[in-house]
Amino acid sequence: MKAKKSYGQHFLINENAAKGIVRSFMNNLTEKNVLEIGPGKGVLTKYLLEEDIHLQVVEADRDMVSYLQLHYPGLHDKILFHDFLKLDLSLLFEGQPFAIIGNFPYNISSQIIFKMIKYRTYVTGMVGMFQKEVADRIIAPHGNKTYGILSVLTQVFFEGRIIMKVNPGSFNPPPKVNSAVIELSRKKDFSLPCNESLFRAVVKNSFGQRRKMIRNTLKGMVENEEIFSDDFFSLRPEQLSLEQFITLTQIIEENQKQSTNG
Repeated sequence: MKAKKSYGQHFLINENAAKGIVRSFMNNLTEKNVLEIGPGKGVLTKYLLEEDIHLQVVEADRDMVSYLQLHYPGLHDKILFHDFLKLDLSLLFEGQPFAIIGNFPYNISSQIIFKMIKYRTYVTGMVGMFQKEVADRIIAPHGNKTYGILSVLTQVFFEGRIIMKVNPGSFNPPPKVNSAVIELSRKKDFSLPCNESLFRAVVKNSFGQRRKMIRNTLKGMVENEEIFSDDFFSLRPEQLSLEQFITLTQIIEENQKQSTNG
């Protein structure tokens, strides 16, 4: 069965890599409820079925669903024929926490991360395959040239690290890019001490013109630009830590409240 470009499919054929992904997942994430995204031909699934977990898989390709049903009878009541991006994750596993694993379709990998962030109350962690460039962006520290929106919005809630790098020859068909597997674990305290929608707006606006100082990119969000007089506001967005982005949001939030009340 050939991979379909429309689904961004690149089937992992390196068994050692598949075993390593599942082993790392089982060693580092403690959830019994596990959701696999895009199982394809089941290269990870067959190893997950050997584990003492409550497994569900979500697959959007009807042909892949038929393949899984034929080759993995143990999945008979565990397959969700659905687009992951349209799933209400709060309805899975009877509303109990769960972890995510997958060789993710590269064309939606960033969207998978953003959905995981949205449902972070339920999703406690993830081990997944990404295009290496995307993986680097997800875990990049501040001060790094790849540090950006994806980095900040992920790391404010999750701790991340690269587990392994995977070359194109490990897939069929081989992608034109290198790949990497990353692990994300939800922080013990994953609350955000500021308005979340404003925080997202601050981060996105800041990196929208990443070469400019933040006082210039964010001045449209406040009534009183004098609050930007401190040297702190001369920094560019990639120089700001997670904590500084939170502080920045709190400053803007307070200014907006004063403007409304005044």
